[in-house]
Amino acid sequence: MTSPRSIARRAGFGFGKAPKTGLAATVGSHPYLSGAVAGAVVLALTTFVNFRLAAAAERRNPPTGNFVEVDGVRLHYIEEGVGEPLVLLHGNGSMIQDFASSGLINMASKRYRVIAFDRPGFGHSKRPRSRIWTAEAQAELIEAALGKIGVSKAIVLGHSWGCSVAVALALKSPSLVAGLVLASGYYFPTVRADVVTMSGPAIPVFGDAIRYTLSPLLARLMWPLLTRKIFGPGPVPEKFEVGFPKEMTFRPSQIRASSAESALMVPGAFAARNHYAELKMPVAIVAGEEDRLINIDEQSARLHSELPNSTMHPVPGAGHMVHQTAPTAVMAAIEVAASAGALRHGR
Repeated sequence: MTSPRSIARRAGFGFGKAPKTGLAATVGSHPYLSGAVAGAVVLALTTFVNFRLAAAAERRNPPTGNFVEVDGVRLHYIEEGVGEPLVLLHGNGSMIQDFASSGLINMASKRYRVIAFDRPGFGHSKRPRSRIWTAEAQAELIEAALGKIGVSKAIVLGHSWGCSVAVALALKSPSLVAGLVLASGYYFPTVRADVVTMSGPAIPVFGDAIRYTLSPLLARLMWPLLTRKIFGPGPVPEKFEVGFPKEMTFRPSQIRASSAESALMVPGAFAARNHYAELKMPVAIVAGEEDRLINIDEQSARLHSELPNSTMHPVPGAGHMVHQTAPTAVMAAIEVAASAGALRHGR
């Protein structure tokens, strides 16, 4: 016996679920399109979460110092102590709290007017995209900032990438730099596979996409491995774990700055390598003998051999973060540079 439902279907009447129409039907009938839409939703949610995490990190770690504006760039810095100015320039991916947690600022401020900057794009300093922030461009900015806060001569200390800025500042304005202290620096070009892998977020368009989505997640996952490498062979000290706000380094803005500096690392060394002989002020070179990031013989020892006005301060057992694990050794190098600078200027 034919059922009423069968008769109705033959007559063109439908029963059950209504057929999909419009966008839903289009997406549903194309598996690849469905996957793309789902992926876009995931990326949008990831971007939203990363924005929220970055904002939360900045709320938990507000600026602790002052700001100075130079050519539209707002730089954050802290200042402690009185005496001869000592300028501190941190490495790639870092910020003021690196020096603060190391104890170096506290030690140095007993004798010096210590000025530590968040370099462009790090901590609470801005990094406009209107220019390429080479070591030379940053040196120009730091010089102008120092002028605005009344510093006409200083001992300048750089760590890691900060050494490149310190050297650029000394080459550009030798009358400003009474002495240089270079800790764990990279001075001569070498093949660096890590530079290639770290430079992705600096690539226009592609980099913007990944630094708001995948890069913060990868940075969080890689953080334990990175810190073990830069602090090795010793452990990561508790003072760094407690005092350094690692969540600030996972912000998309700081990831872009870090990636850009990774991309500039080798070209910068290539451009600067023939100008080191122009450094006539005292130069104290500090390096951990067990640095796992930068080869001490290829870099610090070689620079020392090319600069007759330099002193070499190797630190046994120390790695790349020599200012964290051996702040007294770095402080001793500062004293050497300052004393030699004073003698050079008849003070």
